[in-house]
Amino acid sequence: MEALLQHIKKFYPLGQDAQEALYNCFTQKQLPKNELLLQHDNTCRHLYFVEKGALRGFYNLDGKEITHWFGFENDFVTSFHSFITQTPAVENIQLLESCTLWSIAKDDLTTLLNQHQEIERLLRIAYEKYYIRLEERFVNAQFKTAAERYENLLTQTPHILERVPLGCVASYLGISQETLSRIRSRL
Repeated sequence: MEALLQHIKKFYPLGQDAQEALYNCFTQKQLPKNELLLQHDNTCRHLYFVEKGALRGFYNLDGKEITHWFGFENDFVTSFHSFITQTPAVENIQLLESCTLWSIAKDDLTTLLNQHQEIERLLRIAYEKYYIRLEERFVNAQFKTAAERYENLLTQTPHILERVPLGCVASYLGISQETLSRIRSRL
């Protein structure tokens, strides 16, 4: 829990009451590699903070897994659409490594937001960061070549290549594993 509170302080300082309220609402989960945290068609009822480990969000499309995000230490992860709307998810969330996560239920988070304005502000900041990452990903997919997307990954988030299977990286970049191998051999 200390990792979560330290990370939160980087976004926005919380008073003692808000910190205690958060502490009382989050639950630690230790889960093994390859476990599905969320399966499509299930409603996502929790927001997670990653203390340790790696995860990915992916869709199934015509029998293929399409990875669209990765989460690592100090990230908040969930199926945002499902979590916010409380409708069934269209994505899956899978652990790529054994993980230590801190979980908060949607109802508990709503109660905290109603009781502590500073937590509401913190959540807004977290959502803004998520939106920025989403827009950057969209721009990369629409306006950059596969080689440019890979080079961007190398410079901005090289830890992904160290911790994620190449098949997932290729899917994330929107290319085949063979194309990724060709790009890697040229660089």
